[in-house]
Order: sequence, then C-alpha cells, then structure tokens
Amino acid sequence: MRRIAWSIPIAGVAFLAIASAGCAQTVASPAVASVNDVEMAAGDLPAPDGKRWQYGSGEAAAATILAWRSLAAYAAARAAEQPEYSVVMGLPNANGGTTTGSVSCTAADGTQKPHAIIADADDTAIQSLGFAYWQAMNDGAFDAQVWADYMATGAPQIAPVPGAMTGIRQLRDAGIAVIFNTNRDNIHADGTIAMIEATGLGTVVHGRDLFLRGDDELGSRKDGRRAHVAAQYCVLALAGDNLGDFADIFNFSDLPVLERRKLAARGPLARLWGNGWFMMPNASYGAWKTGSINDIFPPKARWQPPVEPDRDRGD
Repeated sequence: MRRIAWSIPIAGVAFLAIASAGCAQTVASPAVASVNDVEMAAGDLPAPDGKRWQYGSGEAAAATILAWRSLAAYAAARAAEQPEYSVVMGLPNANGGTTTGSVSCTAADGTQKPHAIIADADDTAIQSLGFAYWQAMNDGAFDAQVWADYMATGAPQIAPVPGAMTGIRQLRDAGIAVIFNTNRDNIHADGTIAMIEATGLGTVVHGRDLFLRGDDELGSRKDGRRAHVAAQYCVLALAGDNLGDFADIFNFSDLPVLERRKLAARGPLARLWGNGWFMMPNASYGAWKTGSINDIFPPKARWQPPVEPDRDRGD
C-alpha cells in the first residue's frame, strides 16, 4: 500500500524546542512530526458526525441488530411457507431499462429452487473501519487508489456490522444461502473475500455467493446481478444500506431528491420495508448525499421565526 502523505494542520504537532520562559537559549530546529505523532494529535479532534454515528454510536448498532434479527426471522418464516415467487426486486426489462418485479421459485425443470437472501457487503454486513478512519483523517475524501489499496490490504482493519454475524448464522442454519452483491470491483475479488472471511461471516466464493461490479455489463447497477441470482435461487429477502441495493430505479440520475424519497416511502414499494426488504442505516456515505436546500425544502415547508417588535423602543 502506498504511503499516505499526511498534511493535517494541528498546532503543536511540529513544534520548536524553545527554552523555558526567561532563559535565553538557542532555538532548536523544528522537530519533524512522525505519522504516529500526527495521528495521535488528530485523534483528539472531533470525528465527523456521520462517521461518529455510523461507527461509534449505540444507536446505529441497535438499528442494524434489529434489521438483521428481523430479516433472519422473516426469511425463515417465508422459507417455511415455500413461496411461489421471489421477493420483489429490481430486474432489468426487455428494453434494457429497470423495473421492479419477481421471479418464480420453480426452476425450468419443475424443481424448487433453493432459498437465499441477497445482501450488500459494505455497511450492511461488514464495516470497513480502516478506510473510514482514513477518510475521517482526510476530510471525508474519497480516493479511488486508496480504496483499492484498502481492499487489497485492509482485512485486519474490518469488523462485522452489529447483528450481521448472528443473523447470517441463523439464516445458514435454516438452510438459507447468503449471497453478497456489492459494488466493489471484481478485480479486487480476493481482497473482498479476505475481508468477509476476516469478519467471521464464513467462506464465500466469487461467482457462487459473491457478485461484484464488473461481473456484467451494467457497471454499478445491481439489477442484472440480482436477476442472475434469482434465476438460481428463490430469493426471500434483500438487505442493504442504499436504495440501489433493492432496485436500480431508485438511483436513476434524473430522479429528483424528493421523488426518490416518495418512491421509497409511498405506494407499493413502501410496503416492502420489513416485508422482504431490510434497510441498514448509513449516515456516512451513499446515494442519499445529494440535494440542495431548495431540493429538500419546498416552499410550503419553509418557516422563519416571527418578527417581534423591538421592546426596547416600546413598540
């Protein structure tokens, strides 16, 4: 992994060795701060709010534990019912666009497909703590080369999302396969496998229970990979931290911010939350990080405190 050039302006990290007050002594040369010195000094600064909540709060842990517990219970109950169709998910249509639909749980030869759930990886099942730390130390920046380096070498600095280990174990004990569908690049398949296994979430094989960006021609869109899994499995549930983990229709580039929210919060798709779709919270990054004040707050939502008379003037 290439060396990161730290440039954090923290008073006192590089300092002059000056004599005590009142003593006339020669000023020493500036001390050179090591990477560890900089890290220690920067570590006293407040963590960014998104990182603080995502990786440090009990609230986030409680939410993901609830989501994984609910998912495992729901999937086990659905498996016992032997559903005729997979859960609704984003599927590519004949025109190459995106829609939402389902697939039969009966294979072409008339046999029943094995049961599975599809889960995203990052901040759904695993927490990339090492990269999140690097971002916190670098103003939240995203550097593709640093991310590639981390995927190749960062397995020691990773952890399972709270609730994921228990939930995945319960699913597998119930005979339900766990398929990971992540937008990590497939050229980093080995590093991703090492990270998943380092968290204690079991052994995975690329192309069997791990699918990555580059496995088809759709790039970061996941609908094609979902369709591939659904052709082999009866998919009982989906888990993710981004709406695109459920259907690409949510992340169309021309979809206004509040229309995206409306699509998720109203109508037939809204009924899927907790009923086949299970969302993990992510306040750190994602497709939600867009929109101006005007985008989010239409005129009817805007409020200002009333203007009060200046009491000092007796008005």
